[in-house]
Amino acid sequence: MSLPLSLRLAGRLVVLLGAGSVAARKARTFVEAGAKLSVVAPSIGEAMEALLAAHPDVRCERRAYREEDLADAFLCVAATDSPAVNEGAMRAARARGILTIDSTEPTRGDATMPAVVRVGELTFSIDSGASTPAFSKRIAREIALHFDARYDAAARTLAIARSYVRETLSPSQRALVMRALSELPIDELAAMDRNRIEDAVEATAATVLADGEAPSTSSAICATRGSALALWQSRHVAARLAQSGIATTMLALSTVGDRDRSSALAAMGEQAIFVKELERALADGRADYAVHSAKDLPSALPAGMQLSAISLREDPRDVYCSERYATFAELPAGARVGTSSPRRRAQLYALRSDLAYVEIRGNVDTRLRKLREGEYDAIVLAAAGLRRLSLNATHTVPFPIEQLLPAAGQGALAVETLRDAPLASALRAALNDEPSERAVIAERAALRELGAGCTAPVGIHGVYEGEELLLRGRVSSNDGAPAIAAELRAPVSDAASAEDLGCSLARALLARGAASLLPRSGPLAGRRIVLPRSVERTSRIAVRLRALGAEVTELRAGEEPDEAPVDLLAIPSSGAAAVAAPWLLLWGERGVRPLVVAMGPESASAIERAGLPPDGIAPIPEIDAFTACIVSLLASP
Repeated sequence: MSLPLSLRLAGRLVVLLGAGSVAARKARTFVEAGAKLSVVAPSIGEAMEALLAAHPDVRCERRAYREEDLADAFLCVAATDSPAVNEGAMRAARARGILTIDSTEPTRGDATMPAVVRVGELTFSIDSGASTPAFSKRIAREIALHFDARYDAAARTLAIARSYVRETLSPSQRALVMRALSELPIDELAAMDRNRIEDAVEATAATVLADGEAPSTSSAICATRGSALALWQSRHVAARLAQSGIATTMLALSTVGDRDRSSALAAMGEQAIFVKELERALADGRADYAVHSAKDLPSALPAGMQLSAISLREDPRDVYCSERYATFAELPAGARVGTSSPRRRAQLYALRSDLAYVEIRGNVDTRLRKLREGEYDAIVLAAAGLRRLSLNATHTVPFPIEQLLPAAGQGALAVETLRDAPLASALRAALNDEPSERAVIAERAALRELGAGCTAPVGIHGVYEGEELLLRGRVSSNDGAPAIAAELRAPVSDAASAEDLGCSLARALLARGAASLLPRSGPLAGRRIVLPRSVERTSRIAVRLRALGAEVTELRAGEEPDEAPVDLLAIPSSGAAAVAAPWLLLWGERGVRPLVVAMGPESASAIERAGLPPDGIAPIPEIDAFTACIVSLLASP
């Protein structure tokens, strides 16, 4: 295994044996590094002639190599077409204590030359151990595409900041302030002039330092996907957290959705395909927090998890991208439009049914590359991801919210932790934006109440208009049936009122027939459950059961029973058993009965007194135990 090192060659003599195309590429690298270069070769190739003409300070001996050519050399590079010459030069150089590189036999020298990408003062090197140079070149091209001049500008900003930090802060304070500054978004760093740099240093110091001394620095581990967008998002959160004196280490994980790049997302099921591995890292203690695109989260979190912060929302719209056609309206009939989202596909189909909507997978930059290469006439992406990565297509046009209603949570970042995690309050203080949080809570509540997953063809979007939150919902069909839409507005000042508004919107959609358009999946898919209610507040049990795929009928006191078949009666309390009395009477008259599950011993006693012994009893009166008992009973043969 090799150890990558950076050699500072400025002013040092490098002797290069050979003048073919390989030698010319290496000569160019040495010149760029500021080395004194001496080329020795009996014949000179065209590429080397061009380099010599452009750099007259490069010495060239047009003859065969002699051992005295190595006098005063710091590095000898053999790149001739003669193995004997190369081997002899390596042996002679090593005897003189000179570092060696053999371009024809890498294992014979002291070092190899990796592929290099330079962006201003930044240097990236890719070392494959000389085993796959073509692949190294590909990686170099991809690095060059992503790490553009903004990164060089950001590095220059931090270099100036470091000088100012040295002048103004004590040694014990400098590392903490520089760590916080280095986590700021690239675009923000790149755009700073000297005055803004000094302001940023002072503002960061004021935030992370107390009484002129550095606070004790703690650390945290962030679970994140490894894509460029996911890392941008996680570093954005880490930068805010660093200002509180908490440094973050990234734990990059590969999710099911990342590993399977060929299957359609909808075909992979609604099982949090971009989330589960990150949540597993939280659960087993490998990570302290996880950063998600809020739209990727399932509508119900696993037991023991919580969302500790929601970021200020970026542009939530969907964006039309094309290299050939300026607008969506200009696409010719039959044009291929790439999207992996059933929601986008259904809403786009309602706008134009004459286009071919085809699956596209991959990260944002991969999708744009496929567009450039002509695999698609257009693609549709989230505006937030494009903005965060500063990417676009030749034609990049946002769709109005009214045309393409965004997914629940689209544009916002969600930070997940274990419930009551010690870090939760620091994350909330560093990142949380309350208006965005309340809008996302309402959107997610509507999604849960509908029993829809994050890949269902459902658009939910909330936006404040004064003190009121305007919440829109649209449930579409995958087969072209007309969409069902609704909107509500209400004053929303806290999480509870946001939750209520979301549930009210979902009920309005369901009353208009939305359930018939929603694909059902999960362990309770296709099952009808009756849930008697003795209180009016939003039922978290109903939300959980719908998230598991069940069709839930919430039965309130005084409501008449219907005659539709029922798979299970769920009794969460003694009061709920009394509410169920009319249904029990109907089932008794018809000589049929559903399965019955009670939430704890008291509920079991109440329903038994009403004449219907339970088939299952949750051992403790908690939602997790109750839903687990229901799933277990309905999943039994």
